[in-house]
Order: sequence, then structure tokens, then C-alpha cells
Amino acid sequence: MSEPDREEGPCIRVESYAGHRADTEPRRLFIGAREVSVTEVIDRWLDPQHRYFQLRGDDGGVYLVRQDTVSDRWELTLFDSGRRDETRLSST
Repeated sequence: MSEPDREEGPCIRVESYAGHRADTEPRRLFIGAREVSVTEVIDRWLDPQHRYFQLRGDDGGVYLVRQDTVSDRWELTLFDSGRRDETRLSST
């Protein structure tokens, strides 16, 4: 029996920077025709197959992106514009 299909977030293109420790850190997101510069890396964490980053963009939004460490594919898993108090993430 095959695994059920997992819903994945939209694919995005990420421009990143590898610092002196060679840790890749997102600097710019390209979501469709939109370009968002990263102004802050709020948090980051790992699991066995992915690297996650919670980012603040120059548009004031908070983005949760993940990188598949095998395929090097990036996905947008969550976005909060920060414009509505009732839906704002706690870190915004």
C-alpha cells in the first residue's frame, strides 16, 4: 500500500548566503513575480530531511520556509502578513 499524497506548500526560489561556517541562510525570496528581501531570521531548526527558517521580509510579513536537504527544493509552508491582530503569529 502506498503512502497517501502529502500536500506540499508552493515552490519558491530562494537566494541564500553561506557564511564562514557554510550554513546557508536565506537572503531573498522569489514567490511568483514577487521579490521579498529577508530583513531578519527569526528562528531556524532542523529535522532529518529538512531545514526550516522563520523569516521576516521587507514587506513586514513573516514567512516559514523549508529546504529539502536531499533535493535542495524550497517550499513556503506558512505566511503571515501581520496585518490582522487576530491571526498574527506570536513572534510578529
